[in-house]
Amino acid sequence: MPSPAPPALVQKFLLQAGQVGRLFWATSRNLFRRPWEKAIFLQQLEEVGVRSLPVVSITAAFGGLVFALQAYVGFHRYVGVGSEVYGGPIISLGLVKELIPILVGLMVAGRVGSAMTAEIGTMRITEQIDALFSLGADPVRYLVVPRTLACFIMVPILTLYGDVIGIAFGYLYHILMGVNRFVYLRNTLLYLEFWDIISGLIKAAVFGIVIAIIGCWQGLETRGGAEGVGRATTRAVVIASIAILILNFFLSRALPATLGS
Repeated sequence: MPSPAPPALVQKFLLQAGQVGRLFWATSRNLFRRPWEKAIFLQQLEEVGVRSLPVVSITAAFGGLVFALQAYVGFHRYVGVGSEVYGGPIISLGLVKELIPILVGLMVAGRVGSAMTAEIGTMRITEQIDALFSLGADPVRYLVVPRTLACFIMVPILTLYGDVIGIAFGYLYHILMGVNRFVYLRNTLLYLEFWDIISGLIKAAVFGIVIAIIGCWQGLETRGGAEGVGRATTRAVVIASIAILILNFFLSRALPATLGS
């Protein structure tokens, strides 16, 4: 089957962007309307947050280790022996502002976003969503709002947890390499600002909304039986991951480097 012509691709992109925008608007509009789906919301808090702790722990730990390794090598090779003690602020800044929010977002997109798409997509092809309509229930309020709110809350919390793990393992690596622990820790606390952490959490909150909206959108648009669910799940993970990487750049540009700038 030939690939669509460029105008058709643009038209498809605009159509899908409109679908995502419309779903986001409907979710925002229903966010504070009663009745609230408390049971589903609490279930999603556990699914997004608690059950993601193992993968976030491993990702943040080895992300911190490999970042600390490269920083140690860079200071040792290009600045000089003994300069590794000044790598703490650079490692911590890179982790809390860039690396940890991105890694957590990608892990949650792969684990949670795919599960949302598969669950809602299965409901779509088995006509359970049509049944909600016939019963007078709003699928956006029942399905999308609790998942979006749970991701908005839990992804920043997971990111903060990942920040602690990543910085701790970066510190541990330098200690094992014989770096002066007190000077390393002093420099880290001296130069790492509170705003650096907050800016990373702002990114994580945006990523959480993106993961939930894209996952639910692909689930609601699922067609074609079990094969369609598989395709929708793959698209949700790919689109959410690309969106996270693109948004990270623009958020980094938009957010000030410090509160004084």
